[in-house]
Amino acid sequence: MTGGSTARPLEKVWPFEKRRALLAIAVGGFLAGTLDLLQACILFGWDIPLAIAGGLLGKQALHGGAGTYVFGVLLHFFIATSVAAIYYGASRKLRFLIEHPLVCGLFYGMAVESVMNLIVLPLSALHARGPYTLKDLLLGYIVHMIVIGLPVAFSVRRFAK
Repeated sequence: MTGGSTARPLEKVWPFEKRRALLAIAVGGFLAGTLDLLQACILFGWDIPLAIAGGLLGKQALHGGAGTYVFGVLLHFFIATSVAAIYYGASRKLRFLIEHPLVCGLFYGMAVESVMNLIVLPLSALHARGPYTLKDLLLGYIVHMIVIGLPVAFSVRRFAK
């Protein structure tokens, strides 16, 4: 290295950066998944993992046993971790996502709720779609802003700077 460059060799930086990325995604996905699953079970009943599994397996999953229940929980955490990974990936280019986690997290929670309602649920094996009442839409947005958007945004800010 000439000219007083302070660049570090890539092989010394990469493992540390990779660990921070994985930690940001794992913590964000775990927190968001846990909070979201808890609130869903409290609001809609403890059989909600069966409905989540039903998104892939169809209506027969609603009467499934322990295996289907566990599959629904795992699927839910896969989705939450994917949501965290998308936010992390976007934050690599859109630095304001890290600089303003409160505002960006709230809007991200709204975006996640919109994608779930308008794309994921209608395309699922359950074909869930509206019409939604205004109360249900507002509740969904508020809940996902808090239990999905904020944990993901603050996790990425904390671990992936």
